Order: sequence, then C-alpha cells, then structure tokens
Amino acid sequence: MKKTAVIIGAGPAGLTAAYELVTKTDIKPIILEKSQDIGGISKTVNYKGNRIDIGGHRFFSKSTPVMKFWKNILPIEEKAPDKKEKIFLVRSRLSRILYLRKFFDYPISLSIQTIRNLGIFRMTKIGFSYIKARIKPIRHEKSLEDFIINRFGKKLYLTFFKDYTEKVWGIPCKKIGPEWGRQRIKGLSISKAIAQAFKSIFKKDNSLDQKDTETSLIQRFLYPKYGPGQMWEEVAKIVERKGGKIIKGENVTSIEHSGNNITTVKTQKNTYTGDYFFSTMPVQELVKGLSPRAPKGPSRIAKGLKYRDFITVGLLLKKFAKEEEMKDNWIYIQEPDVLVGRLQIFNNWSPYMVKDKNLKWVGLEYFCNEGDSLWNRSDRALKDLAKEEMVKIGLIEPEDILDSTVIRMEKCYPAYFGTYEQFDKVREYLDGFQNLFLIGRNGQHRYNNQDHSMLTAMEAVENILKHKTTKSNIWAVNTESEYHEEKKS
Repeated sequence: MKKTAVIIGAGPAGLTAAYELVTKTDIKPIILEKSQDIGGISKTVNYKGNRIDIGGHRFFSKSTPVMKFWKNILPIEEKAPDKKEKIFLVRSRLSRILYLRKFFDYPISLSIQTIRNLGIFRMTKIGFSYIKARIKPIRHEKSLEDFIINRFGKKLYLTFFKDYTEKVWGIPCKKIGPEWGRQRIKGLSISKAIAQAFKSIFKKDNSLDQKDTETSLIQRFLYPKYGPGQMWEEVAKIVERKGGKIIKGENVTSIEHSGNNITTVKTQKNTYTGDYFFSTMPVQELVKGLSPRAPKGPSRIAKGLKYRDFITVGLLLKKFAKEEEMKDNWIYIQEPDVLVGRLQIFNNWSPYMVKDKNLKWVGLEYFCNEGDSLWNRSDRALKDLAKEEMVKIGLIEPEDILDSTVIRMEKCYPAYFGTYEQFDKVREYLDGFQNLFLIGRNGQHRYNNQDHSMLTAMEAVENILKHKTTKSNIWAVNTESEYHEEKKS
C-alpha cells in the first residue's frame, strides 16, 4: 500500500521535502498550508503589478545539491531575458549602510569613502579597538555583543552593529545569545573582508561558483525574474503534477501521537493520517498542539520561545532624491532616529518586479512583535510613518510618492533569547517521535537561510530512504563553517 507523508507548511522546506518525495520515492506528500499563498516568507506579493520580496532572497548556496535543485526548476538566462518568463536572472549585489546620513559599504571596507565619512579620529579609535579585541578577546562569549566585539572591536560594534541589531530583535545585544552570530556571521571578519576586497581588485570573478567566499561577501547571485515566489510556485506545480497534494487554508490545530509515532494531524476543517510527518510550523505551536499533551518541561520551554515579526511598507515613487546613488539591492538603515531597519529597492533585484519601469518600487522593513504598538498601527499610520521617515533621512521628496501598501508577516525570525538556552530539551523530546521530522527555519527554531531550510528537508527525506533512526544530520545543517554535505564529500 502506498505510503503518505503529511507536510505542515508550503515554504521552501516543506516544498523541497515534497519535491524530493515525488521525485525519489513512491511516498505521496500532502502539504497543509495555513495561508492562501505558496512560499512562506519566500513568497512574492503582487500589488497592482508591483512585486514585493519579503526580506530579500538571494539565490546562492555553497551547497551543490541546492544549486542543482534551483537550476532544474528555472534555467539561467543572461542574454535575452525578455524571451522567457520562467528564468533566473544573474544579478550583481550591492548593499550599503546609511549612517550619519552618509552611505558606507556593507560589509564595511577600508575605502577612502569610509575614512572620509567617519573622519581620521573616529577611524583611529576603531583601529585601536579592533587591535585590542584581537590581542585580548573576551574569553567566554555569553552574548551576541561579546561575539561581535571579539571579531570587530567595541568601537566598530557600537558604530555599525549595535543599533541595527537591536532594531531587528527589540532587545539589547547583551541579552541575545551568541548563537545568532554563529548562525549568521560566523565566517565574516575584518581580515576576510579586506582579503576579499584585494581579491576583487586583482581578479574579477564573474562566476556563480563562489564557495570560498563568505556569504555576506558574495557579489553575484541568481534571482527569479518575478521574485522568489516564482521559484516556489513552480516547485508546487511539479509536486502536484507528480501526484502530490497541496491544500491551502488548512490551519493545523492538533497533532495526535501514540507511543513514539505521530498518527494524525487535525486542522480546523479536516483530519489527515500518514506514515511520515514533516513540520515547518513554529515549534511553539507544534508543542502546544500535541495530543496527548507534551510533558511539563518541553511545554514550558516551547511556550517561552520568542519570535520577531515583520512589516513591509511598499512605496511607489516617481524618483529618488539622489537618483544616481540608489543602485542598491538593499540598504541597512543604521540611523537611530528612525524606526525603519532596512530598505529594499525592488527595481535593482529585477526590473520585472515593477509594472512601470520608469518608476521606483521600494520596501521599508520594520521589525516588531505581534501585538506591540508598531504591529497594531493602522495601515494608514504605517504608510504615513514610512513616508515621513524616507523624507527625514533624505532619500525622497514627499511629492514623489504615488502609492503605498502594507504587508505583515508573523514569526519571521526565531529568536535566540527567551527560553532558547533550554531548547535542546524540546528538540530531544520531539526527535523521540520516529516518524516526525522538524525542518525549516521555524520548524527547527533556527535562523536558517533559504538554502539551509532546503537542506534540512533533503536530509530528512534521505533519512527515510536510508531508514536512519538518528536525526542529528538534519540538525547539523548550518552548524559548522562549511555545509555538512561538503564534509561528507
């Protein structure tokens, strides 16, 4: 009898798991998606023909299987992109920091512009601070603040890291665990940035094979013509064409188990049984929904897990105040006198993201907690805030705004505070269910990139194929300086 896999969530991890199942096994996947969309936070929102990429998604990976996966779905087309709708564009990356109403390279470089913007006195203090951190580092890194200071020095941390990071997480860096740094910037350092800068001067690398380059320093990447959602919409079509099922509007409310196996998933409308279960839903909600209830320890820890939520305000503009300067994919807003954390310019991701290519289409990103004062502002108030702040930091004139929209996304960022220090106990409990696989960013409560989420799904399907009982390989994704499938090879 044909076996079934019930997959909770139609984001990159859930869809990758379904794709791997329909192409490598005879197991039928059934995806239950809470929303009416495909792609999770990697979806593309279409507003009057103008497309929004929530959070910004570069399609680049050091994982050969992930790159192969993507290229199998969308071919790369550089010469004549107008002739095809379903293609990858090859894009050059530019991102900068806005601080003191001036632009700085991201990552920070020792350029003439940086020295001019900061001044010799401030640069000298940053230099001595960095030397001190390298000679006498903090011995036991207890917080994200310790982690960054050890790699960049206290002055550079205070100048370019502290304010933006605290905008993202809403609490002081000294209250955030160092794990976030190890996840997101584990390989980035001043020495690597300088080495990469010299390398780019003497050797122009136009290839997409940049495995030796730290992720934050990648200069070229792939991007779907119509945004990241195009990738996942195509994957969804393949899954359904090969016999998989994707059901939207199915909010999982209960996960029933017997012994060490999950037996049933219930939604507000239906009941689903299966042989295997993949979860990308927030761990907090998964544990809460277990029936019989989880033990007190894992329940308490899961309940105390924290998340950070996300608002994007899209603004359609006639032009920027300084048009010649705005070539960025995104800009980090380090200015402490505004709430906006980052600005995306969708034209620079792909010109096809904008209906009228003579206009500018941007997304202002605000980090918040669901239910706080920022999240609860009306759409009108959020639009007004975005307009006021763009004018305040000198990027636009008020008369150049043509239209605007607001998108709220909950639980975008699993946080490394709250009860996270005890998360291993929750993991151990959930891994005890033999036929349950936790994959993806929220499924593992880990700040994974898109490719890391895909790799967790690939590893989970591999475990089924090879009848593995351990799940350590799934959790090993993005825990070392190199992706674990490279270590195997």
